[in-house]
This record gives sequence, structure tokens and C-alpha cells, in this order.
Amino acid sequence: MTLWRPQTFKNAARADGRSSIVIQHAIETARVLREKTPSARPIFSLKHLSHLTGVQYDLLRRVASRHQPEPYRVFRILKRPLPGEETRFRTIVVPSPWLMSLQRWMNADILQSAVPHEASVAFSQGDTIREAAATHCGCQWLIKVDIRNFFESITEAQVFRVFESIGYQPLIAFEMARLCTRVGDRETRRFHRRFRSDANDESTILAYRAGIMGHLPQGAPTSPRIANLVARELDAALTGVAESHDLIYTRYADDLTFSTRQRNLDRSTVRDVVGQVYAAIATNGFAPNTAKTSVSAPGARKIVLGLLVDRDTPRLTREFKATLRQHLYYLRREGIGPSGHAARRGGATIPGLRRHVLGLIHHARQIEFEYGDARLTEFNEIVW
Repeated sequence: MTLWRPQTFKNAARADGRSSIVIQHAIETARVLREKTPSARPIFSLKHLSHLTGVQYDLLRRVASRHQPEPYRVFRILKRPLPGEETRFRTIVVPSPWLMSLQRWMNADILQSAVPHEASVAFSQGDTIREAAATHCGCQWLIKVDIRNFFESITEAQVFRVFESIGYQPLIAFEMARLCTRVGDRETRRFHRRFRSDANDESTILAYRAGIMGHLPQGAPTSPRIANLVARELDAALTGVAESHDLIYTRYADDLTFSTRQRNLDRSTVRDVVGQVYAAIATNGFAPNTAKTSVSAPGARKIVLGLLVDRDTPRLTREFKATLRQHLYYLRREGIGPSGHAARRGGATIPGLRRHVLGLIHHARQIEFEYGDARLTEFNEIVW
């Protein structure tokens, strides 16, 4: 990102014929922004954002005005069912190429400048699953809580407040919030009073008024970092709950983890902790997925983000290694190979299967390098 300098801006604005009053107002606006978030890129209007990103202004205005056509492609993927459920789906929305490019720019030039709570261990530079799980290594008690519909529970108004907290003026903060949110259908939007905006619309621009606020779409590049920033108050509240019981707390997206190396925790205290966690989640506008809450006592298996944490360093699970071993066995076996293994997996494509297995191996190398490196050697022997 090129560093913004008022002198350079002033010279360019004068050469473009802008009045001294407009120029001075813009410089003052940028000063306020940089006092709050020094590395954030100054943006003065939607047209300025269009100029900076190369995205057509009418496209930006159309999304900010919630005009059709829909700038997202929507599809569903299967999720592992919970007890008592037959099938579950996760709704994924993929932005149009131009919107994807814009949101990636916003990630790099705006959102990366804002700092999430220290308990957040995902979606920031340097964050890894291994480091997130390592925080809980050697624990005796492990409490895990999941937030239901994490991204979709975050309203357009909350996103607006994130951009305003970074230092942007209300109008451009509102427009950028619209560019990062989507008004979904009944399956992707919670019909709740706090999603109604007609009674308390922040916009005085008639074209921007809408009865229903948007939510963060799962699949947009900006959603993870925005969610982290929205969740700062939740993280602060849950850190307080953890510290009051001498626990360690981290949040990886919608996965909340509490642990302690002390053995003298009792079930009554655990119930109290879970109740306080549920209350903090509700106070901050979310809902716990109670079916996924789990407690592991001393002697029980401890898994955080799919990794074993019962020793001093995170380890891969037996199930993960068995899955990878099976893939490599069939891929290398004469008479089956990539084509036969892909067919056995319900018609998966060979390139897709190759990417999937290679992704598993790269994950293994990040957790247990020697084991993963040995599997990579086997993978490289496959005739694709």
C-alpha cells in the first residue's frame, strides 16, 4: 500500500482543479482517520473508492443502494449432521469477480489496519491453527462452545460501526458496510427485530433506504476480519469470564475454547462458566449452538480445532492420519490409482482429488513436519 501524504494529495487535487476549501476539508478528514488508525487508507467518498480500486462507480452505487442483480453466487454445501439431524447445509455466497477484487482491496488497505481482541486467533496476519491450538496444550479441563450462524448474525449496522470506529466519516462508512454485507433470503438471514432498519434508518439518502439490513455473507473475503472486529466486545466479556475462573480463553471464528491446567475444577463450576458464556454471547447479539458445547475432564481426550492438545505440542489425530493413509494407499495401488480412487469417491475429479490430498499433506507438515514430509514423498511418487 502506498503511504498517503497530505502534500502529495494537495498537489494532485489542485492540479485537478479542486477548491482550496474542499482540499482542506479532505486533509482534515484524513487527519481524523489517521489519528484513530494510522495505517488505514483515507477514503473520502464512493467515487474516491472507485478511483482507488478501479471499480466502476455505478457498480459500487448499485450495491450500496441494494439494487439488483444480486452480486453474489449462492450455493449450499453439506455439513456433518448433529445428533438427531439427518442432513445439514452451510450456505456459501461467492462475490462477483469485481466485488471479490474490491473486498480483497478493502482487506489489505483498510481492515488489516484495525486490531482485533488479543483472544482472537484467526484471520489476522501470522495466525495459524497450530498456534491457536498450542495455547491449550497440556490442559486438564477443556470447554468448547460454538456460536450459531456467526457471520449471518452480524448486522449491517454493526459493520457500519466497525468502519466508523476505524475513523471513516459516517456516509462512506455506511456505503462500505453495504459493500461488505448482503440481504439474504429466509435461509441465510435471521428474521429478528434487530435486522429491521426502517424504524431507525441511518441513511438520509432516499436511494439508500431499506426495510431490512444486510448481514455478513459467509464467503466474502472481508467477512472474517470484520467479524473479528465486531466480536471485540464479546471477546472482552469472555476474557473476563475466563479470568474470573482462572481459565485461558481463545476464539477461532465461531469456536470458543476455555481451558485450564488445574485439575481441581468441578462440574458445578463448569456449569457456571458455561452459563456465563451463554449469557455473554446473547448480550452481544449472538446465539450459542448448544448441541456442540462439550466439556472434557481430566483423563478425557482433548481436541482443539481438530488437533490433539493433551501433550506439550499439538498433534494430528489418529483419524486424520488414517484418512490420509487410506488416500495414499489407493492412489498408489496398481489397478486403482487416481482415476479409480476418484470414481470410488462419488465421481470426484482427479484434479480436485489431487488438491484435496495435497492440502491434507500441507496441513500435516504444519503440525508434524517429519510425518507430513514423509507423506509428501509418497504423494510425489503417484502417477497422476
